[in-house]
Amino acid sequence: MSSVLHTHPVEGAAPGERGRRRAPRPVSEAALRGRWWRFLILSVLTLLILVPVIATLLLSLTPSTTSTQTSGLTIDNFFVVLTQTLTPTWMVNSLITTLATVVVSVAVAAPAGYVLSRGRSRLVSGYSLLLFVIQSLPVIVSVIPLFILFAGLGLVDNLAGLTIVYVGAGLSVATWMMAAYFDSIPISLEEAAWIDGASVFGSFTRVVLRNSLPGVLSTAIFSFLLAWNDYLVAIVFLRTDTTFTLPMGVQSFFQQNATDWGSVMAVSVIMMAPPVIVFAALNRYFSVGGIGGALAGR
Repeated sequence: MSSVLHTHPVEGAAPGERGRRRAPRPVSEAALRGRWWRFLILSVLTLLILVPVIATLLLSLTPSTTSTQTSGLTIDNFFVVLTQTLTPTWMVNSLITTLATVVVSVAVAAPAGYVLSRGRSRLVSGYSLLLFVIQSLPVIVSVIPLFILFAGLGLVDNLAGLTIVYVGAGLSVATWMMAAYFDSIPISLEEAAWIDGASVFGSFTRVVLRNSLPGVLSTAIFSFLLAWNDYLVAIVFLRTDTTFTLPMGVQSFFQQNATDWGSVMAVSVIMMAPPVIVFAALNRYFSVGGIGGALAGR
């Protein structure tokens, strides 16, 4: 019996070349060596970056001087900081200020960034220049004047005043980030929505924001890290240990003549957990070119 071999034409090939597939090009030894060198360099860099994280994790599991266990790994340090210190309170305070900062920053930066992206006037250009000047100034410059102002308003040593400072400190950068992402969205999508009867606000919420999830998440993560990791602003505005955030709580374990390194590292691991969880959970939502199919056929 004879078998018939069916070949499918290669899409885009010339008529005389249909039915023939191109053989894959052999990879040269130089290219393979280059790939291995790049892999080795990236592995070494990754290891160097992870060394502090691994060291912090191991030290948090090492028995402290006050522990009954003298060898091996233990979770006693975590038990101590979670049950015998104000670490849970500090963590709640950090979560409150951070989540409030993220929500307010994204809610304000999204429409402001849309105006910067779509507006073409002297007023918008002047506002854009003002934002650029403001974001170039470090927040520590305005901390003392803000402290004097907030002291008169009763906003010192409470989380509301601290949240206001965080929102003001990161809002200019958040607005620029949103505007930069909105620039990548073709205005033809909005024009199609306007033709269908949508208002400017309707096209912004239903078209622009729906296609801006990576930009919104990037802005939210920036605001999250700004508020979660801050120490300099918190140490100025917070006075009572019950209002401390986690970065200030870590500092309280450092004493004049001794330091409880086990507790310090345990609180440091607790501080690292939320950013890692946020990045791991939202990583799959970051995509480039997600709106490419929206223009198909145009």
